[in-house]
Amino acid sequence: MRVGLTLFGDHLSEDGARYASQLGVSDVVVHLTQYSRNADNTAYRNGGVGPINGDCIDTPLWTYDQMSGVVGMLAKHGLKVAALENLSPNFWSDILLDGPGKHAQMDGLKQLVRDAGRAGIPVIGYNFSIAGVWGWQRKRMARGGATTAVFFGNEFDMDAAIPDGTLWNMRYRDPVAGAAPISVSERDLWSRLEWFLKELVPVAEKANVRLAAHPDDPPVQRLRGNARLVNSHAKYQRLLDIAPSPANGLEFCVGSLQEMVEGDVYKTTRHFARQGAIAYVHFRNVRGKVPHYVEAFVDDGDLDMAEIVRVLRDEGFDGVMVPDHVPDLDCPAPWHAGNAYTVGFMKALTANARALGPARSQGVAQFPKEERAAISQ
Repeated sequence: MRVGLTLFGDHLSEDGARYASQLGVSDVVVHLTQYSRNADNTAYRNGGVGPINGDCIDTPLWTYDQMSGVVGMLAKHGLKVAALENLSPNFWSDILLDGPGKHAQMDGLKQLVRDAGRAGIPVIGYNFSIAGVWGWQRKRMARGGATTAVFFGNEFDMDAAIPDGTLWNMRYRDPVAGAAPISVSERDLWSRLEWFLKELVPVAEKANVRLAAHPDDPPVQRLRGNARLVNSHAKYQRLLDIAPSPANGLEFCVGSLQEMVEGDVYKTTRHFARQGAIAYVHFRNVRGKVPHYVEAFVDDGDLDMAEIVRVLRDEGFDGVMVPDHVPDLDCPAPWHAGNAYTVGFMKALTANARALGPARSQGVAQFPKEERAAISQ
């Protein structure tokens, strides 16, 4: 297994590539979505609920030239693209909402997947979600009073409607006055996911690209008036069952899985690693579970991250792991310092994986068909 780094926004640059190279990583997960475009995150930065991203109105579909340019820029620094993570909401808003433009948008996604394959991008990570990541507050609750993201469901209205024209906390079109709030049931959300996978997985197979699904974060039952999709360990298996294929994989976030009320993350990790279903890993630690958890430093949460490495080692996982949601250190470069600390910790674990001894968790999660197929009304 290999340790990588995620680069996005201003970090997806020559400076960011040099930083990643200096950390000694060989693989990078890239984000092309411009989350901060026209964004005002002031309230969130001051402790309000968020995150609040900007807009992607009229953002053009990413092209082969754009993706190959990123691949080439990183290659100059000895870096490979491990995955392209997250789709701009305007690329697939009608797929998520079952709108009239879903077929045209699917044609666009098929071309994007083909172009990603041509550019040498092996994985596209996505989160099939209406509300996306929402409900965080930034508080000084990590070790030593470091600022981190927390989810305290009793401190805000989790049912507050999504503003019209917004998905994933990004505005994909101008609002329509008097529009009814979005409200999607769990059954409808799974039906839309099934159409998405059955349309796109065959194209991904031919393009030698893996689609990799992220679980819900936060993994609550409903958020902002809409159902969540993968908010239990068993539902991750349900997603794979829809379209069995190496091209239908997982953006395996151990932090999100740990936040879920039920399930053993070590057994679940073994279950999916044994299937070869894990495309890449978000290596993140937390304290607590929904509806009350705190993002922690990698060595300071409820998870034994060395045990995650032991399980992945035992199951022959040879993919990439990246830091995820790292708390800010109090210094002139909080993001850089936090990621450097996390990458160092991860590299120490992986470099000494064989010396970590036998895994303490030998079990494999079992997800009976009736459990993973159950959909609440």
